[in-house]
Amino acid sequence: MKILAVSGSLRAASYNTALLHAARELAPGEMQIEVFGLGELPFFNQDVEAQGDPASVAAWKDAVRAADGLLIACPEYNGGLTAVLKNAIDWASRGKPAPLDGKLACALGASPGITGTVRAQDALRLNLKRTGADLAPLSDILVGQAHTKFENGVLTDERTRQAIARHLASFAAVIRTRT
Repeated sequence: MKILAVSGSLRAASYNTALLHAARELAPGEMQIEVFGLGELPFFNQDVEAQGDPASVAAWKDAVRAADGLLIACPEYNGGLTAVLKNAIDWASRGKPAPLDGKLACALGASPGITGTVRAQDALRLNLKRTGADLAPLSDILVGQAHTKFENGVLTDERTRQAIARHLASFAAVIRTRT
């Protein structure tokens, strides 16, 4: 089972990127998680698209198409999605068929705030729904007070690690029923 993972943060010490690394460790044996960096994607521009997708966009779209599911680490900036994540969704919503059409995604997110990334994940859910993708049941992993759950970029909070493992097992079960 091939899962494509992306972080909506470009920051080197991102809690959200660290969540993806933890997910790779905690994934069920059948699940292979590949982390794809979004830093090379240009801002969506229909004029650029009309000339043909840049190499980074083509690679992104190909990776989405090839994946059985998406694991999206969704930071929350000013109560919403980050520009880098929204931009990636916009690019992958284009084409015939669009790479996101029919894709199943699982979201997780970490923030120093108490509620984690609940508002950003709500926005993510809406954006994905409009592209023809959907979030899997039990897919909301909200890691609040992230600064207390990581040490040197490693998720050390055992309760959070167990929650991620449970959610990934559920995600794998849903994907199995769809294939």
